[in-house]
Amino acid sequence: MPLSVDMPLEQLKKYHGSSKRPENFDEYWSDILKKRKKLLVNVRIEKNEFETPFCKCYDMFFQGEEEAIIHVKVLKPKNILGKIPGIIEFHGYGGCSKDWTYKLPYVACGIAVFSMECRAQMGDSTDSFGAENHFRNCNLIRGVMKPEDLYYKKVFLDALTLADIVMEFDYIDTEKIGAMGYSQGGGIALALAALNKNIRKVFAVYPFLSDYKRCWNMDTGAAYEEIKDYFRQRDPQHKREEEFFNNLGYIDIQNMAHWIKADVVMTTGLMDKVCPPSTQFAVYNKLLCRKKHLIFPEYGHEDMLNGLQDENIKWAMELLND
Repeated sequence: MPLSVDMPLEQLKKYHGSSKRPENFDEYWSDILKKRKKLLVNVRIEKNEFETPFCKCYDMFFQGEEEAIIHVKVLKPKNILGKIPGIIEFHGYGGCSKDWTYKLPYVACGIAVFSMECRAQMGDSTDSFGAENHFRNCNLIRGVMKPEDLYYKKVFLDALTLADIVMEFDYIDTEKIGAMGYSQGGGIALALAALNKNIRKVFAVYPFLSDYKRCWNMDTGAAYEEIKDYFRQRDPQHKREEEFFNNLGYIDIQNMAHWIKADVVMTTGLMDKVCPPSTQFAVYNKLLCRKKHLIFPEYGHEDMLNGLQDENIKWAMELLND
C-alpha cells in the first residue's frame, strides 16, 4: 500500500475533511451571486510582441471586484475556422502567469488560453485599494475576520468575471470551456467550476485552499504557515479561533465540491508537504461529478511530475473533441 505524508492511501480514500462547514455557507454564496453584477465593461486588450507562426498573444485587462484591475494573458490560434474551445488558467500561490511558451501546446491543438493573474500577487493585476502592491504571502488570511472582505472571495469573483468575458468572444465555443491550474490555481479552477456551471472540464493539480483546520493541526508550514502566524500575532490566546476557522470555511473549496458539474481530473502527490494529500482528498471525495484522480506516490508539491503534462494535453484534447 503506497505511503503518504499524513495517512495511508486507503484512509485518504475515505477522508472527508476536518474543518467544519459554516452553517450559512449556502446563503453566503447565494447572496453574493445574487448581488453580483457582470462587469463586462472596461475590458482592454492589447497586442503583445510575443508571437509564433500559429499563435497571437494579447494582454487583457478587466475590472475585477472593488475596482481591482485584473491582467490576463490571452493566446489565440491563428487562422481560426469556426468556434474553438477555451481554457481558463490560474497560477500558483504568490506567483504569476508563466511565460507564453508554457501555454503554446494548447494553442497548437486549436484551443485559446486565458491565463489570469491573481490580484496583488506577483503579476500585473492590482488590488481593490488601487496601489500596485504585490504580496507573495498572507493573502489567505486577508479579511478573515470580516467574511465580506475575504481575499479569495474576491479572487473567485474575478475568475467568474473572466469566464463571463471569455464566453462573450465570438470565436469561443461556450460549450467547451475548461479551467485548470496547479496548487492555488487548481483550487481556483475548482471554485470557478462550482460557481459557474458552464465550465465543462477541470484539471486541478494538488489544489490549495482546502481543509484549513487540518493544515493547522498538521503544522504543515509553507503556504498554510500564515494561519499559525495569525494566531501568534493577532490572537495568541486563540480567543477567536472558532470564528477564524468558520470564516475561512467560506473559501474552503471542499465546501463547494458538491456544486461542481464539470468533469474533474485531479492530481495528488502522496509526498506533498505543502498541500497535504488529506486536504486534497477532502475535496475529491466530496465531488459528485464525473471524476478521475491521478495518484503519484513518490512525488510531492513539484512542478514536474513525470507523465503529468501528457495527461494534461490528453485532458485538453478531450475538451476539443467532446
